[in-house]
Amino acid sequence: MATDCEAWLNANPVEAGDLSDSFPSGDEDNTFTGNVNNEINGNWISAPTSTIHEARLKAKVKRRLRKNSSKDSGRGDSLSDNGDVVRSVVPPTSPKGKLLNRRSRMGKGRGLPKKGGAGGKGVWGSPGEVYGEDEVDVKDPNYDAEQENCVYETLVLPLDDETFEKTVTPIVQEYFEHGDANEVAELLAELNLGSMRGDVPMLAISLALEAKASHRELTSRLLGELCGCVLTAGDVEASFHKLLKELPDLVLDTPGAPQMLGQFIARAVTDSILPKSFIDGYKGRVDCEYARAALDRAAVLLRMSRWTGLRIDSLWGSGGGQRPVNQLIKEVNLLLKEFLLSGDTVEAERCLRELEVPHFHHEFVYEAVIMVLESKGDRTLQMILQLLKSLCASTIITVDQLRRGFERVYVDMADLSIDVPCAYSLLEQFVEQSFNAGVIDKKLRDLCPCRGRKRFISEGDGGRLKLSSY
Repeated sequence: MATDCEAWLNANPVEAGDLSDSFPSGDEDNTFTGNVNNEINGNWISAPTSTIHEARLKAKVKRRLRKNSSKDSGRGDSLSDNGDVVRSVVPPTSPKGKLLNRRSRMGKGRGLPKKGGAGGKGVWGSPGEVYGEDEVDVKDPNYDAEQENCVYETLVLPLDDETFEKTVTPIVQEYFEHGDANEVAELLAELNLGSMRGDVPMLAISLALEAKASHRELTSRLLGELCGCVLTAGDVEASFHKLLKELPDLVLDTPGAPQMLGQFIARAVTDSILPKSFIDGYKGRVDCEYARAALDRAAVLLRMSRWTGLRIDSLWGSGGGQRPVNQLIKEVNLLLKEFLLSGDTVEAERCLRELEVPHFHHEFVYEAVIMVLESKGDRTLQMILQLLKSLCASTIITVDQLRRGFERVYVDMADLSIDVPCAYSLLEQFVEQSFNAGVIDKKLRDLCPCRGRKRFISEGDGGRLKLSSY
């Protein structure tokens, strides 16, 4: 562009006289000021011909510079006083930066994204926008009048034998952990059991036969909760018929299956989910000895409940954590008293396992130590020490539960010493022997509290000091 300007000036030279005529001596500044005042919007009025040519040339160069500045922004080209194009050293703006700029290039708007962020490729709409239902267009070529009143539902296929066992077994096993029958009912309601509905009690009882007594109690409660909402009385009765037929196979895995099934039948009759005529219907028609043993067991339990008031609703007992704390403490005390009478360590271990309260074994340790302090005899101390050593060796009582039990005794020593004045000395003796036997560690032994020795002077002793330890 600057080269074109120079070529034009060389082809049309301006005479020096013309310049002198245009600018009289002594009035150059005034003349230039006047010429500038006579310029309106880049057009010169009433000026000499040479000055008009120069002004047009400069205006043309300025227009070209403005036109190119929009295409090549950032270069900062300008025109000097001599008419030369001066390029600044400002680096050009990256075209990628222009593409990323979301502001309007027309100089309008507040710089916000278009359509409030709802426009653009792959955009479903502005945040928080809720779409209504599409209206059916009657003029649509694909319109079908029969589809207007259609109701769409999710189709759940019925379960077969393999799928039923894989689906229901985890549900029952999880129920043994949490004990929430409502959750089981909701999960079963979501399944299309179909003809397999009557196999739910059968599967639950089969799993309970191989589980603990607390799980069998939960199973009896589950059958009572499911009957009426998920199962019918006919489904429960059909399940018990199948269980009686499959008892020979169940005995192979669980030898006591006939007696347990008899207890399940008696409990179901008591809970009114089995008719009372269920047992009478098998009289004289049973060939299997296992089925006969199960029915006899159920009949005996029902007869005992009718004559002696036996509570069949608590036939299995209640599982560990579901029992109240007061009941657990009574059972722990009975266990310790029975052990002191019999001295059978194996039986005591079995009874402690059947309580199913591993988180409550610290209470067993606490009650055992208290029993040693209250007995004041060496026999009780040695028997309890032997029992704790056996339970710790078999890992029935963990180190944490043992430590917690001893620490509870240490904290309550101030109150225990009121009823047992020599409790501190007995505790020190028991703790020392427990440490020597390897039941407790040195840290737990050092935490044992001891009562300070005091001197008492009696008026009738002639001023002699008496040493007494408490």
